[in-house]
Amino acid sequence: MTDGKILYLMRHAESSWSGTDLSDFDRSLNERGLRDAPEMGLRLKMRGPLPEIILCSPARRAMQTLEDMDLGIENVVFDERIYAASTGELLDLIQSLENDCDSAMLIGHNPTMARLIRRLSDVRIDSMPTCAIATIGLTSTHWRKAGSCTAILHDFDYPEKTA
Repeated sequence: MTDGKILYLMRHAESSWSGTDLSDFDRSLNERGLRDAPEMGLRLKMRGPLPEIILCSPARRAMQTLEDMDLGIENVVFDERIYAASTGELLDLIQSLENDCDSAMLIGHNPTMARLIRRLSDVRIDSMPTCAIATIGLTSTHWRKAGSCTAILHDFDYPEKTA
């Protein structure tokens, strides 16, 4: 890919809209989401490398997505700011990563994730499908340069994508 950092941006798997008494934050995955998350975990494992750290929204559907992907990564940070973050706030989180970490994943929500892909790589993704993973290579070896250094969208995978 690149000699710089690898960033995986992921939108949570599809969630259920049933149970109108639940807040948006507490919605869980539906049947499709429960099927898609393990599939995307397998694809990520096959493609490699796996992220060294995962920053995840604490919303129930994002945490379920992470759990069902079964990546076996122990360095996970649940950050409340991700749930309703702006593109700039997500970029701040990425820029604050330690430089000894070469790859990271951020699991969050649309439309911010699609906007972040465009801001980093200049590739327009109008809407990021549920459970999609964008693999972005930064040309810098410093996370703080994310957003100002060249970044390349190497892969954009989602459950319905065919090889």
